[in-house]
Amino acid sequence: MLRGEAVTLRPAGAADVPALAAIRAEPEVRRWWRGGDDLAAAVEADLADDDLTVYAIEHGGRVVGAIQWYAEEDPDYRHASLDIFLDPSVRGAGLGGDAIRTLVRHLIDAHGHHRFTIDPAAANTAAIRAYAKVGFRPVGVLRRYERGADGRWHDGLLMDLLATDLPT
Repeated sequence: MLRGEAVTLRPAGAADVPALAAIRAEPEVRRWWRGGDDLAAAVEADLADDDLTVYAIEHGGRVVGAIQWYAEEDPDYRHASLDIFLDPSVRGAGLGGDAIRTLVRHLIDAHGHHRFTIDPAAANTAAIRAYAKVGFRPVGVLRRYERGADGRWHDGLLMDLLATDLPT
């Protein structure tokens, strides 16, 4: 378990699937985190992915989202990539930033990572603003990066954070 200022991160498990699927079904989340018609199956697939570590984000005794990471282990390119989603009802309270800082500190201390990436949709200005508050910087636009629910290709924004950039 990892403790932040306001959130607790703990390994997500099967008991978290209904809550996480319900959050992913919220229109504000689903817009950016698709997953087909069966969001419970999408969450279960993430939990079953051996290359991905998924934490449930808890606040006030309830699951309010998830944060996940995977590592590029090639020693010449080593870094960790993050993704996060939060229940829209808790947005604006700083919980996402707290969760990201908590996970990044853990990845620095326990895994020796020095660089972190996140790649929101270029149109997801709220997420981009939130990541910038944590210290992530835009690296470049990933053109036609992801196919949207509308069937068209959409740009992403690659952002990175160095361990030395993390605000204390």
